[in-house]
Amino acid sequence: MPENGSFRNCCEGGRAWRPGWPGAGGGQPSGHPRPPWVAPALFSVLVVTTVVDVLGNLLVILSVLRNRRLRNYAGNLFLVSLALADLVVALYPYPLILMAIFHDGWALGEVHCKASAFVMGLSVICSVFNITAIAINRYCYICHSVAYNRIYRHWHTPLYICLVWLLTVVALVPNFFVGSLEYDPRIYSCTFNQTTSTQYTVAVVAIHFLLPMAVVSFCYLRIWLLVLQARRKAKSESRLRLRPSDIRSFLTMFVVFVIFAICWAPLNCIGLAVAISPEEMAPQVPEGLFVTSYFLAYFNSCLNAIIYGLLNQNFRREYKKIISILWNPWFCFQDTSKGSHTEGQQGQDLPVVNAQHPVQADAL
Repeated sequence: MPENGSFRNCCEGGRAWRPGWPGAGGGQPSGHPRPPWVAPALFSVLVVTTVVDVLGNLLVILSVLRNRRLRNYAGNLFLVSLALADLVVALYPYPLILMAIFHDGWALGEVHCKASAFVMGLSVICSVFNITAIAINRYCYICHSVAYNRIYRHWHTPLYICLVWLLTVVALVPNFFVGSLEYDPRIYSCTFNQTTSTQYTVAVVAIHFLLPMAVVSFCYLRIWLLVLQARRKAKSESRLRLRPSDIRSFLTMFVVFVIFAICWAPLNCIGLAVAISPEEMAPQVPEGLFVTSYFLAYFNSCLNAIIYGLLNQNFRREYKKIISILWNPWFCFQDTSKGSHTEGQQGQDLPVVNAQHPVQADAL
């Protein structure tokens, strides 16, 4: 790949310059000094995000691995994959961004810049694909319960997860040919340059965000309709019943989806608008809005573990056990299986009706 001129300019001497928009302003500084509070604020936000990201996602992974009922449910394996996607970004790109903030510029060389941007993209796109896979899993279980066990056999789910990561890597490869991975001094990050190619940016937003969000919305809409239908039938037929734990379990993943969409929508909307009309829209985007949209997206990586703990009693219970073991190592000699009750039957996390009365989507 040809050496990036904007990268050389922003990294020389370890000092950051501030363009009007990456790739759109000819690589010249804007001449407006950054307010002195911005760097400390961004540094503090990213430190908190990194710490919570690492601790929270490790808790999620350990909770599923420790608890047999959590581990045996296919949908929770996707939660582990999602946690890994959130975890990798805290282990490599975030520390490099903190160093860039500390040095007021990127001083680690182009190789780390490209690698950091690649891992950042890997985390983001893999998170999108995992959330989509989780929604499809819930949709198949609720709306196509008869075929669910055939589609999600024990050995199928790991294959689906590998496919998610493979598609993520394939989706990132074009960035190296387009040359869209660059350093942006406004956010102290090596990231995707939204103005390198209009067509490519539009394709990225459409395929990596809008299309998956549409699929997830469709799946959850059909589930909501089926839940409402089941609740109406439950009033007249005793065998058709919906447990409160089923609703909470479904709501947990729905909240994860909504929070993800809220955190990433501003950045994708800005990127789409600027890509369509760079000369007209780029100067109109306030730097504060752009920086806030990026760090809001970064902050999302630490939220999922918090959501599980707040809304899911199984994860909350496992969190407490793991923390107790770390606080008191003798606790690990106790029988960890005692008290490991679930919100209903975790092996069937989101059943709407019993096995004798599967509800098909076609009945809607």
